Amino acid sequence: MISAELPFLLQSFFTDRLLRQRQASPHTIAGYRDSFRLLLRFANERLGKAPSKIQIEELDASFVGLFLEHLESIRKNSARTRNARLAAIHSFFQYVALQEPAHALHCQRVLAIPNKRHERRPIEFLNREEIDALLAVPDLSTWIGRRDRTLLLVAVQTGLRVSELSGLNCQHVVLGTGAHVRCLGKGRKQRCTPLRPETARMLAAWLRERQGQPENPVFPSIRGGELSRDAIERLITKYTQIAKQSCLSLKRKKVSPHVLRHATAMDLLHHGVDRSVIALWLGHESVETTQMYLHADMSLKEKALSRTTPLGIKPSRYRPDDKLLAFLESL
Repeated sequence: MISAELPFLLQSFFTDRLLRQRQASPHTIAGYRDSFRLLLRFANERLGKAPSKIQIEELDASFVGLFLEHLESIRKNSARTRNARLAAIHSFFQYVALQEPAHALHCQRVLAIPNKRHERRPIEFLNREEIDALLAVPDLSTWIGRRDRTLLLVAVQTGLRVSELSGLNCQHVVLGTGAHVRCLGKGRKQRCTPLRPETARMLAAWLRERQGQPENPVFPSIRGGELSRDAIERLITKYTQIAKQSCLSLKRKKVSPHVLRHATAMDLLHHGVDRSVIALWLGHESVETTQMYLHADMSLKEKALSRTTPLGIKPSRYRPDDKLLAFLESL
């Protein structure tokens, strides 16, 4: 039986399955594209074949397993990133199983590869002092400094994702009464985020200087195009390194665009905003996602502890009264 080859299946997966049938968002397309770029590059190095010459049978479960190990050991990807790459591969092989029943058993073995469990670490966020130190760094006497300070202020006040910041166009900013920004977020959900007066004033001043058309990016690169994710991450890292000199607590933190997003959520939480409102503000799929912010801030837990009544029990050390229990306690 003659079966379709990998290049045809992969192209039809993107054009037919993702774009036409599922109408996947640009963010999903980009994530899946990067996953297969990495997989095909890995296959090229291991098999010594050009991507267009690789057979679907060569991408079996053991080979995919080696690729996932490569992501973690060589590329130093986290378990979460590894699972995201595997999700893209699973989606493709589900499509192949439907299109090419002859490969059903082969696909089933790949689909049986499980996600990797990972430890959920406490989230990193910035407090108000650290945010002020970061915002004070950009040089307002330069065009880039004014752009970057406006970008940082919008980021920490709105909690936009880095992709939403880079994709923000001039027509998405509404000033005046009820000032807000509009964005197309994760899952193609549109949302509006209100702006504080100081943020609205700075953004208005920047847009007057920017003089862009409605479809132009709010925060352009020097060449006038959209700032990339990497460019935003680099500028945040650059300003953080300088801010560490005046704010010592920043030395213990690795600041990224997502950390600024967490800072927005924690600031709202400290001001008594309900978790359901925070979920809507950030564009979370579920209110349960905001549960992590309750676990992240020790001051909230200390405030809760201060409201409890001491038990009045003298501290003492537990001593087992049985040799077997003593042995188990010593382990």
